Order: sequence, then structure tokens, then C-alpha cells
Amino acid sequence: GSSLDRVRVLVKLFGAVREAAGEKDRSVDLPEGSCVADLRDVLARDIQVLAALGPRLAVSVNYEQVDFDTRLNEGDEVAFLPPVSGGSGGSAGSRDSGSCSLSEAPLDVGSVVSQVTGPGIGGIVTFLGTVRDRARGRSIQRLEYEAYPEMAEREMQKIADDAGRRWPGARVAIAHRAGNLEIGEIAVVVVAAAPHRAEAFAACRFAIDTLKQTVPIWKKEFASDGEYWVDDHP
Repeated sequence: GSSLDRVRVLVKLFGAVREAAGEKDRSVDLPEGSCVADLRDVLARDIQVLAALGPRLAVSVNYEQVDFDTRLNEGDEVAFLPPVSGGSGGSAGSRDSGSCSLSEAPLDVGSVVSQVTGPGIGGIVTFLGTVRDRARGRSIQRLEYEAYPEMAEREMQKIADDAGRRWPGARVAIAHRAGNLEIGEIAVVVVAAAPHRAEAFAACRFAIDTLKQTVPIWKKEFASDGEYWVDDHP
């Protein structure tokens, strides 16, 4: 092709980056052969927070986390991912068994449990994460969770699959809320089932700890003294 050839990609923006840009997505034309870093540089001209995040910014292409030197192709969906609760790290490969989900509606714990029950199961451990009224010394009024749905469900499924490999016989289901949540509402349900309780406890703890680090869901706190996106460092 000539040096004038272009590729068009769709950019998805989230959390603080979305707010700074004033839009959820943007189509960008780039010279053929451009990589993710080139795209970031173009966007950073008018979205300063992209430059400010520097190496703490992760990026995905077509729902898989990639490096900034990854070359872009026509029609790619690129997402710039501000830090989630504890950093980020990607892994390849996924299958969809339907046991992981995002919901704007209140979570039904029983339906999550039913995803993993079965005749070989001797122990079921359920973790519920709820919205508390205090955080970081502030009085919290409500929370907003924003997710990259297609990628979040894939990343949750990777966690469930990984738990099944680490603890043979264990099965994990995860459900996470999106949207606005009031104090006391359930934000996340993790259910781990296994032949014995030790594996069920271990798989449940692994799943919630990993979810906090790798799944692209961002939390905004509405406190008595203002609102802000949370970048936890627990």
C-alpha cells in the first residue's frame, strides 16, 4: 500500500479517562502500521489524563490485554484501561460457561450458587461484597461501578477457569453489579464449590483477590465532600 493508507479503530474510554474526554468512545484514523502507543499519543493531545497515567495505564485490543507496541489493524476495538483496584495483568485464553456475569439489576445470590452446585460438591463458600458507608476516612453516600462488559465477563471467566485448574474439582461463579449502588447493596457475589471445604475456601479467596486486580471495573465514590474515581492500593 501507499504511505497514505489509513486504518480506523474504535476507542473505548472508561472511568476518569472517559470523564476527561467527555465521551465513551471515539473513532480514530491512523497511518497504516501504527501501534497502540501512537494511538495513545494522538489521544493524549486533548485527554491529558491519558498522558498523566503513563505506565499505570493498561490497554486491550479486541478484549485481550496487549503491550503498547502492538500494531493496530482496521476495525480493531481498543480500550484504554485506567488502573482498577490493584493494578492489572492479562492472561490469554477463555471459554464461556456462562457462570460469570455483570448486571445492572440487584444480584440474586441463590442463582449464582445454583451455577456451581452438583452431586460431587461437599462444600460451598459464598463471598458477598457490599457497599459500606465509610471509606478512606470519608462518609460515603453511594457508589457507581463502571465496567467494560465484554472484557469484564471474559476476565471473570478466566478467573473461574484458573481456579478450576488450581483446585481440581472446584467450580467458581462470579456476578458483579454495574451502575449506581446504595449503602448495603451487594456489589459482587463469588461462589466457590468443591468436593471439600478447604479447596472451596481457597478458590473463593483466590477469585475475589484476583478479580480486584484484573477485571476492568471501576468504582466511583460519592462522598459527603465530593466524588472521585477510586484507584485502590489495598
